[in-house]
Parts: sequence; C-alpha cells; structure tokens
Amino acid sequence: MPWRPRPSDRFYRVIVRTGLALRRLFRIRVIVTGREHLPAPEPRNNAPRGASRRVVPGRGAVVAITHFGYLDFAFAELLLWWHARAQMRFLVTQAAADHWFAGPAVSAAGHVPVGYDSGSHAYDAAVARLKAGEYVAILPEAGVSRSFRVRECKTGAVRMAAEAGVPIIPVSVWGAHRLMTRRHGFSPARAWRAPVRIHVGEAMTVGPDQDAQQSTEALRGILQAGIDAGIADFPLTPSPGAWWMPADLGGGAPTDEERQRLDKAEGPRRPGGRRR
Repeated sequence: MPWRPRPSDRFYRVIVRTGLALRRLFRIRVIVTGREHLPAPEPRNNAPRGASRRVVPGRGAVVAITHFGYLDFAFAELLLWWHARAQMRFLVTQAAADHWFAGPAVSAAGHVPVGYDSGSHAYDAAVARLKAGEYVAILPEAGVSRSFRVRECKTGAVRMAAEAGVPIIPVSVWGAHRLMTRRHGFSPARAWRAPVRIHVGEAMTVGPDQDAQQSTEALRGILQAGIDAGIADFPLTPSPGAWWMPADLGGGAPTDEERQRLDKAEGPRRPGGRRR
C-alpha cells in the first residue's frame, strides 16, 4: 500500500507542465480539430495566474477518450488544460493506485481508482464529482485496442453521464500510439517531431431513460469517426504494412477478429496488473 498524499492542484500543474516540457523537447506536433465542441471556459473571477478552472456545479462533463496507446490520455489532458485550464479526474485501475511509484501521483492528482472486484465506489465518486462540476475522464474501451480500431466499450461513461445530467465529450486521439503502446516501447526517434491528431466530437447527451448499451454503441461510432478523421489528414505517410496502421488500411496491426481472439486468450487482469 503506497503512501497516499492529499489531492493538490499544485501537483497537478507540475504534472501538466512536465508534459508540456516533454512535448517541446521532442517538438511533437499536436493537431486538433473540433475545438468548437469543447465547453466554453468558465469565468476565472480574477483567479491567480495558473489557477485551475473554477468548478461550477452541474457543468461537469464525461470526457471519453480512445485507447490505442499508453499516452492517449496525456494528450487529451493537455488539450483540456490548453482550452480551459481544466483539471480532469481520470478513472484509473487499482493496480496503478497501488503501485509504489505511480500510487502517490494518482492520489495527489485527485484521480479515482477503480477496485479490482467492483467499480461501484469509483462510479459513485465519479458521479459526485460530475455533479460538482468537474471533468471526469474515462477510457471506455477498458484496455488498449491493438487493432487500432475502437473496440467494444463499457457502458460506464454513458451511465455516469446520464445519472449526473452532464454531456459526454468524445475525444479521439490518433498517432500517440506510435510513441508508446503494447509491444512498442517509447522511442525517442519516433517521438522526434511526431504528429499527434486529436479530434473532438460533438458533445453527446444521454437521458436517464435511454438504453445504455445502444448509447454506448453510438459513442463508439462517434469515437471511431474521430479516428477516421485523424487518419484522413494525418501528416505522415505510412509504409506498406506499417505496424501502427489498421489491417483494413493495409497496416500490420491485427484485424478486429484477431484482436478479439488475443484479448480472450489473455483474460482479465489480476490484482497487481498481471493478466491471467
């Protein structure tokens, strides 16, 4: 059990500034479309420079992010910070919260751990934060999609948004998986001047009486449309069979059928992050 410090806005800003510094160091090009779909920044009421977005009850949002690589969340986080100095609270695995190094950072950043056996506590905590006006970020695919197509999504994002009465902001990230993903560790050469495409889809509103599964499939379609938009104008031409491209576009990634077979063979994660 790691030491767990109290959430700190100052620590959050340190993490964000570290990410910005690394982006500048490697000259990573972040190309964003769909900014008009982000919520308008709230007035900061003459807050000190560097202060986070003012929390306004009832004006939170679920930020649903695609999950093709290990850094997708970071680029989505930077996008919301650029836009409104917003501090997103991520739903993270209990394995990350229990890690000797990552655990204290997860706690200090105010993220919400999802337990090994049940996510009910995390769900309730996330809904409470949404009602308080915070941005809660979730990776609805619940795991990296090695086919680089949006995989089946969990219904949690839709159910939380419906219960809290807030919109879902779909954020599709393409290209960050080239920097680091499963079986492809971080490479400074690939990161140097690498392009990363982010597309923000139109905010999705889900009523409490709407079918969660159908709404989740609709969200999956919106996220995939954002990925398609990112691929269409990605400023990097892949070589034939490139590992980071989907199979149906001539890439070397597994097909969706192969991805489903590999996921099934691995099974769910055990406590501590190891798979069965």
